[in-house]
Amino acid sequence: MTLAGIDGILVPGGFGSRGVRGMIHAAHYAREHKLPYFGICLGMQVMVIEYSRTVLGWANADSTEFSPEGQHPVVSLLEEQVDVKMFGGTMRLGAMDSLLKAGTLIHKAYGSHTVQERHRHRFEVANRYRSDLETAGLIIAATTPNGELVESVQWPNHPWGLGVQYHPEFKSTPLHSHPLFRDFIAAAAEG
Repeated sequence: MTLAGIDGILVPGGFGSRGVRGMIHAAHYAREHKLPYFGICLGMQVMVIEYSRTVLGWANADSTEFSPEGQHPVVSLLEEQVDVKMFGGTMRLGAMDSLLKAGTLIHKAYGSHTVQERHRHRFEVANRYRSDLETAGLIIAATTPNGELVESVQWPNHPWGLGVQYHPEFKSTPLHSHPLFRDFIAAAAEG
């Protein structure tokens, strides 16, 4: 297997469908093999798609970015953007607050109940599937302060499987690593 012998998987943000099949495969491998996984933006969305396909059994679960007419669009455009044709300036962009769920990996990493991080995306976990995902065990680890949008997910019964909708790399440097990178690398080193 191509991924055998690695210590952790980080799937970063991105746009378009190029490579998404491989990302979903990598997320599945990490979840099944209890390998540390860190999903950033698209990487978190991939976690949700993979979980929906394998745990919920929705083989056609996807993002409307990749499958606009899919039967289970577990990741979709922000609701206010559905009818937008010209995408310039329509992203969820800039620093925004997140409310962290106590007892989660993200809460432990930050040591706080709230954080402010930078966003750059227009696709989100679809709220109409949130209860299905949570009933199937996926942990909604952070939301917007009003609880309307998912900011972080965590795999259950997994040593370090975490995804965030925002971009923590903007606050990380080689000498002062972001708490999520610090904890992900520590989990991978323990492997």
